Amino acid sequence: MEQKKLYRTLENIIKEAPKINNEEELLSYVLEQIINNEEIRIIGGRLWKLNDKHDAFILFEQKGNVELIKKDYEVKIDRYPMFKKVGLYRSVIAEETDEHLIEKGIYHYSATGVGERYKLKDSGGETYFLYQYLIALNAKTLEGDLLNTLNIISMTLSSILRTKDIESSAKENIQELEKAREIQRSILPEHEMIFGNYEMFGLSLPDKIVGGDFFDYLKSEDNERIGIAIGDAASKGISAAAQALYVSGALKMAAGYQIKMTAMMSRINNLVYETFPYERFVTLFYCELTNDKKGLCQFVNAGQNPPLLFHSDENVIETLNSTGAVLGPAPYQKYYSDSVNFRVNDILLLYTDGIVEATNRDFEFYGEERIKEQLILNKEKSAREICNRISQDVAVFSANGIYSDDRTLVAIKRIK
Repeated sequence: MEQKKLYRTLENIIKEAPKINNEEELLSYVLEQIINNEEIRIIGGRLWKLNDKHDAFILFEQKGNVELIKKDYEVKIDRYPMFKKVGLYRSVIAEETDEHLIEKGIYHYSATGVGERYKLKDSGGETYFLYQYLIALNAKTLEGDLLNTLNIISMTLSSILRTKDIESSAKENIQELEKAREIQRSILPEHEMIFGNYEMFGLSLPDKIVGGDFFDYLKSEDNERIGIAIGDAASKGISAAAQALYVSGALKMAAGYQIKMTAMMSRINNLVYETFPYERFVTLFYCELTNDKKGLCQFVNAGQNPPLLFHSDENVIETLNSTGAVLGPAPYQKYYSDSVNFRVNDILLLYTDGIVEATNRDFEFYGEERIKEQLILNKEKSAREICNRISQDVAVFSANGIYSDDRTLVAIKRIK
């Protein structure tokens, strides 16, 4: 399942959950719903909890197509080094080493950490990490995108557990939210930018007082190159604003050093993983234009909604798909770059979830096809007008809708 769709599916599972008394019950409920969802391709699983001494994981739930093992079965940390790998990488796929589990026919497994991540030291003084909970899952196959699936499950559930803790102990502070809004406004550039043969225009409308969307223009010191970024933090409220601010700042610093964009994306991913271990992921699209006549545009897409490139000569639209995983769920991810060429009057439209997932009163999504229709309809317009026309069309469509999210658009048009 596509990464962002999986996240939305998990979020809906949580929203529709009955009243649940504790974390263990919530995780058991979610595990059952994941197993019942054929698109996720998980057929069974077990839930383990770290004990109070932090020296063993104890089994507390088994569901789906799994060979049952005895309840409260305990696996010691010092006899199971893979636990520490989960603490480091969040999710792993490995061969089983526990004799009792092997006797039950479990030869391979996939596991992901959930909840709080504890920083501990072993007898030799070496630092390692362990998660509060461990989910061991059986899938139809242990290949393909299973690790990405596990990472999204981990991040979503960890964020929800943390959010429930925060909501139970504190209320929103309006004064602090206002300060946060001012800080967030400060990271957004001026709407309009002219660079060489291009004009660009961007707008960002938070759904709440603060939001997780952002965009930016990053000019090189020699004025020969410009980077354009659009990002979306999947968390909500203050958490999303903090992630957006952090990633925006990291982009500014990295772009100043002129490192390769693939290396830049990998470094930012590792920073997000270390800095926001309990928050949800961030999606990011970053492209670079140079002041030349060939119109070369290189880009990296970390799970962001595929930007739409309108080719004026052919009157067709090309999508710029992901070239790597979303930022944050796991460290040491590899990212790849791709490229396209702008001709005169070609338009590149960048957008976030709040555009395509805006809903009307019947809970129908605005969708990518409507954006494409608006892009073609307004192809003769300036970058500013294109953004404004699409934004207005989305607002009219969703005027009586129930669901809403931050909305960000950036249009880049080659004008000569």
